[in-house]
Amino acid sequence: MVIQSINLSVNQQDFDLPVAILCGGKGTRLREETEFRPKPMINVGNRPIIWHIMKTYSYYGLRNFMLCLGYKGEMIREYFFNYDWNHSDILLELGTKQITTLNNRHDEETWRIWLVDTGQETMTGGRLKRLSTYLDQMGSDIFLATYGDGVCDVNIAALLDFHYSHGKLATITAVRPASRFGELVIEDHLVSYFQEKPQTSQGWINGGYFVFARKVLDLIEGDDTVFEEQPLKNLAALGELAVYKHDGFWQCMDTYREMELLKNLYESGQARWKVW
Repeated sequence: MVIQSINLSVNQQDFDLPVAILCGGKGTRLREETEFRPKPMINVGNRPIIWHIMKTYSYYGLRNFMLCLGYKGEMIREYFFNYDWNHSDILLELGTKQITTLNNRHDEETWRIWLVDTGQETMTGGRLKRLSTYLDQMGSDIFLATYGDGVCDVNIAALLDFHYSHGKLATITAVRPASRFGELVIEDHLVSYFQEKPQTSQGWINGGYFVFARKVLDLIEGDDTVFEEQPLKNLAALGELAVYKHDGFWQCMDTYREMELLKNLYESGQARWKVW
């Protein structure tokens, strides 16, 4: 697939690039919540955080989602399997149990969702690798990826335009919160070195919101591969990891404090990631 320029809008209906979302981790730093549900299913407002992430991509016309399931993945399956039932007006005839969906429709009805069991103990790279068959079936040479616990107001259309402009295998979105994540050493819009969770930071960290060529999966050996370790380091060493700098809003939900922050922002009408 070759696209020279991308001008996505909320009205574009048929944009086929898949979006992989990592949903399988145990979320041990949020054990108060994740003992009962997977972290992507923690509500921000009246919807789980994974829904907020998918709405951002959907706003830019991307509606093919590949969810990499693991820990308590059945709860994510059930949520989306029952989505139409729970978010539409329904006529239920008790005697016959006949169900009729009434005229109103919801904005998410065009979403196509792959619910893929990627294993209970599989690492992030292994989860992406397990999507290979489905990516091949779609015939997609490019896919996007992110984590199931971070919201952002990044312009996905501009991110894709940037990816196609540089011709590298991978693009990573760099953000500027307090550093606890992967440090990016950036030179001329390329990542020259990647270090996960460093002791010091230069100010830019791994914010997720990746764009990858299909060939990136060849760098992943198997289920035990942590994507943020050797694969990203190899891409950086090869000069194939470009960086898209995002100065806007980004926030993960890794701790109880961060969960409360996101909930408070949403409830107070200050959810800057809510571009839809």
